[in-house]
Amino acid sequence: MKFLDGGWLVKEGFEVNYPAHVYTTRASENKLTLYAPFRYIGDKGATLDGGMMTVELSSPRENIIGVKLYHHKGQLNHGPNFELYPNNPAVSIESADGSSSLISGNLEAIVSHEDPYKITFKKDGKVLTTSEPRSQAYITNKDENTTYISEQLSLNVGELIYGLGERFTSFVKNGQTVDMWNADGGTGTEQAYKNIPFYMSNRGYGVFVNSPQKVSYEVASEKVSRVQFSVPGETMEYFIIAGDTMKDVLTHYTDLTGKPAMPPAWSFGLWLSTSFLTDYDEETVNSFVDGMIERDIPLEVFHFDCLWMEEFEWVNFTWDKRMFPEPKNMLQRLKEKGLKICVWINPYVAQKSVMFDEGMEHGYFLKRLNGDVWQWDRWQAGLAVIDFTNPAAVEWYRSKLTELIDMGVDSFKTDFGERIPTDAVYYDGSDPERMHNYYAQVYNQVVFDLLKEKRGENEAVVFARSATAGGQKFPVHWGGDCTSDYPSMAESLRAGLSFGMSGFGYWSHDIAGFEEGSNPDLYKRWTQFGLLSSHSRYHGSKEYKVPWLYGEEAVEVTRKFTKLKLSLMPYLLSQAVKTSSDGVPMMRSMVLEFPEDLATHTLDRQYMLGENLLVAPIFNDRGEVDFYVPNGRWTNYLTNEVLEGGRWYHQVHDYMSLPLLVRPNSILIEGSTDDKAEYDYAENVAIHVFEIEDGKSVFENICDTQGQEVATITVTRNQDALEVQTNRLNEYRIVLHNVANISEATGGEIEETAQGTVVSTTQKTITIKR
Repeated sequence: MKFLDGGWLVKEGFEVNYPAHVYTTRASENKLTLYAPFRYIGDKGATLDGGMMTVELSSPRENIIGVKLYHHKGQLNHGPNFELYPNNPAVSIESADGSSSLISGNLEAIVSHEDPYKITFKKDGKVLTTSEPRSQAYITNKDENTTYISEQLSLNVGELIYGLGERFTSFVKNGQTVDMWNADGGTGTEQAYKNIPFYMSNRGYGVFVNSPQKVSYEVASEKVSRVQFSVPGETMEYFIIAGDTMKDVLTHYTDLTGKPAMPPAWSFGLWLSTSFLTDYDEETVNSFVDGMIERDIPLEVFHFDCLWMEEFEWVNFTWDKRMFPEPKNMLQRLKEKGLKICVWINPYVAQKSVMFDEGMEHGYFLKRLNGDVWQWDRWQAGLAVIDFTNPAAVEWYRSKLTELIDMGVDSFKTDFGERIPTDAVYYDGSDPERMHNYYAQVYNQVVFDLLKEKRGENEAVVFARSATAGGQKFPVHWGGDCTSDYPSMAESLRAGLSFGMSGFGYWSHDIAGFEEGSNPDLYKRWTQFGLLSSHSRYHGSKEYKVPWLYGEEAVEVTRKFTKLKLSLMPYLLSQAVKTSSDGVPMMRSMVLEFPEDLATHTLDRQYMLGENLLVAPIFNDRGEVDFYVPNGRWTNYLTNEVLEGGRWYHQVHDYMSLPLLVRPNSILIEGSTDDKAEYDYAENVAIHVFEIEDGKSVFENICDTQGQEVATITVTRNQDALEVQTNRLNEYRIVLHNVANISEATGGEIEETAQGTVVSTTQKTITIKR
């Protein structure tokens, strides 16, 4: 929200009060409170007839400092509030003449009491950011009789800001106005389905505003050297989060707000949808599934979109008998083909639905102030909204889903949850303004928790569109309604990278675009990108997205990249386990992995898939791609081409190839199977070795489908000798990329292949010499 008029004036209709100085402080064991009046207090008489900002400094977790600003403390908080996980570490509070400080771990907040009053945040003695004079503000909009608390944090020269949710605008947020307000606006506007009030700086810190309200950000826009954020009301709390690296910041942020749950291994395979408004019945479904089988394209999940239910009745959770007369038997037949089943749902009930009267009678819907059911005609005629603050409504909703799970459904696409009214009344008295964004949280949690309860730990997965802070606990999320063109493909990637910078570990998108209009060229290029994402799904609006409709080469591309992903499941699962433990996303921006390389700080058309794979999708029909390679000798996994890092490249690729580069000083574990997502990841693996430097040791582990470690590999180079040590591997192959003249491999058989020199062995330790 902008309330200033240039550098000196305030916009007409606004009144702004700034803390002038710290008049006094109060310290407890773990909190430092500052009392900062809006005018300078030169004598006791000046304490009369004036307002004050109260500022509380505390630490919920080590290396995180919370700042709570309030004007009138007595304003009621009707909820909801984000669920946080504090452990309240010991802090150090010090006071001296004219200043105070609070220290948590390596992070320190230093308060200057006198004019100019400011708070400086330092890590290891280095300034991260500062709340400068006239940064904290209490604002009154006199025309609307509303109040706000605002803060501005300084930006240094060259400082860039990332995150704030899944945003389709520029990856770097400097210069943007960003409002935290979930909206169903597609992928081509400034609106977003997933607004997360957390941003990260390339200077190695993050800022989380602890409010589900409409937090408004001015990122180097109201003041070009500040990030300004404001919330309506009389109070605001934010947290400064520090770390040694940007990845550490994400780890600390997800320590506070919750870790991404580990999705089931099968969810990393290919998902195929019926699409949205297409006509389909069991025969259509079987033609898709059998068509994939006949063409040797491994399929893991089949998804039934909206029209598994009768039109005008979304949702009724009842199969349309005209199209699916034997739903339970149909699902059983599909599961016999090795498939998991996903069905579309939303949190709304149309008036024609058989559920509407029951929900109205028992008070399961949001209401208007006069007690009427809140209804409108958008999306579905007479639509009502489930009130998830009502425990009985939750159990009612769960009972409907339980019937489907018992029938054979394994996952739900939790669509919608953004168009939530603010003129409604909730069962538990929640503030409807705060519930607008937070609704996505309770909706997805209800469904995710039920799946975990019914299917078991590490077996729950949803396909969600809406989210707020903490929603990373309920994966997976997809990017929403994109158009079928290259600009939309690129904006989807930008959004996914921003989403990852906001604490979310797993992400997907509609391969080839949601809206109609895809062509064979786009289909094949988006397929490459989609199958090199953490989760992969074909979905559309009025077009089926099975590959043979886009030509035989599209079938070949789909087959190749599906099998490629499945063969990399040992690598992908180990990366997913790390994501669930440290909060660093599987698909991550280049700056997150290489913050020391300034060339990576604005890159948004390439990414790292885990720690060791660089992916540069192709965004045009000419096969041309420009991409940047960080320092070192990188190897294209598909072609074995070696690229020297520290520079840009321009290349042209056919549909069977793209820049898929393996990081130097790394090993990549390839599984023995490429026709399914779940298998024994430690059986007969291929250990691909890339550019190990002299004196270096590289370690990798292999997890099973439940995320438990089952084997380890260490590769050490000593001059011209490589030593490979394994634990709990019975038989394996070592693939040496770009290593020539192998003279000896103790206990192994040597073979030259197109990929490189292959050494097969059953030994726990083997030495390879040149």
